[in-house]
Amino acid sequence: MTATFGAPSTLRSGDSIDLGPAVELISKEEGHRQPLAPEFVSTEDFSPLEVAYDFGRITREQIEAGPRNIWRYKSLLPVPSNVEEYPNTEPGCTKLIRADRLAKELGVRRLWVKDDTGNPTHSFKDRVVAVALAAAREFGFNVLACPSTGNLANAVAAAAARAGWDSVVLIPSSLERAKILTTAVYDGSLIAVDGNYDDVNRLATELAAEHETWAFVNVNVRPYYSEGSKTLAFEVAEQLGWRIPSQIVVPVASGSQLTKVDKGFRELGEVGLVEQTPYKVFGAQATGCAPVANAFKKGYDVVQPVKPDTIARSLAIGNPADGPYVLDVVNRTGGAVEDVTDEEVVEGIRLLARTEGIFAETAGGVTVATAKKLIETGKIDPDEETVLLITGDGLKTLDAVQDHIGPKATVEPSVDAVRAALAD
Repeated sequence: MTATFGAPSTLRSGDSIDLGPAVELISKEEGHRQPLAPEFVSTEDFSPLEVAYDFGRITREQIEAGPRNIWRYKSLLPVPSNVEEYPNTEPGCTKLIRADRLAKELGVRRLWVKDDTGNPTHSFKDRVVAVALAAAREFGFNVLACPSTGNLANAVAAAAARAGWDSVVLIPSSLERAKILTTAVYDGSLIAVDGNYDDVNRLATELAAEHETWAFVNVNVRPYYSEGSKTLAFEVAEQLGWRIPSQIVVPVASGSQLTKVDKGFRELGEVGLVEQTPYKVFGAQATGCAPVANAFKKGYDVVQPVKPDTIARSLAIGNPADGPYVLDVVNRTGGAVEDVTDEEVVEGIRLLARTEGIFAETAGGVTVATAKKLIETGKIDPDEETVLLITGDGLKTLDAVQDHIGPKATVEPSVDAVRAALAD
């Protein structure tokens, strides 16, 4: 596709913006406040910005009467009050599955799997993109863009197509073939870059500075985009009967998802939708790209970048923007960050599929294998309720398992041949 990208829009900010309960941006380091705008770094202390709110009265009944997607939580998100009126992919309300067979294998009492493979493009990224698109529309952008390790590429291309926007998606050229195809099918501008994700992310930041009407969801509108991950926490709590689980394991790439799940739990408590009970947050990484796990194990409060080398490409961010904040969350809640080898990742994928009938991508294998390791080392309490976040579909990463699985036998078309094969 040759993108036309429309006429330049006039970007808006400040008091003219309707982003529901969102009132301003606040810096993560020193708490400096500034008006709502498409900005992601504080002009005062140069730390990341996040959204601050003035929540009104919110009841469980109001939420439960809402649509069966993430907009049931719009009173807790930085989106316009009429957000559901615009074309969007309507993600969310995915299954929370009681995983008794997996629990037995792992040796825990109560285990749940939040299966986010049921989203429109089969990953949790549909959530964050939907929120980013809503904010981008309000600010006056007209192109949706991103750097991506794969799942975000799918979600941005699909959301832009649904909204009637142009899209620009940058990916590492080494990305899994399935994720390239499942982005290209939406006919946006897909650009493969010879480099790793950190190279692609740097390029996106440069392009965002040059193209004022391009909303790079995880760059210039990142504060709004990242809030979409809170909906995972909201759904888990609602699906558990409006309570917070004692333990939750979250895969870590940039680290934003883990920090926002924590923020979501805290906000539910602040507005009185759940009892503010203690919980522990655990981060999961692949050993071939484990900068946050490395820092946690060494007791550091900063994260040293690494060069990714893992089959878990969706988590292969060597310089995670929210790495230090992941450390803050796990330390505050009494959790941990652990990593697992590529071999353990494949074992985790197969274990989840065999016990619960869920085929997860490599990030899911990381989560399951990490949970197993945390249980074996005593960091996860086997008697406490635990939730695992499965954030992407295994059909996107078939290459990770193709050399490990296949037919048990190839036989002639006869009953005797099948009987003999089954007897082996």
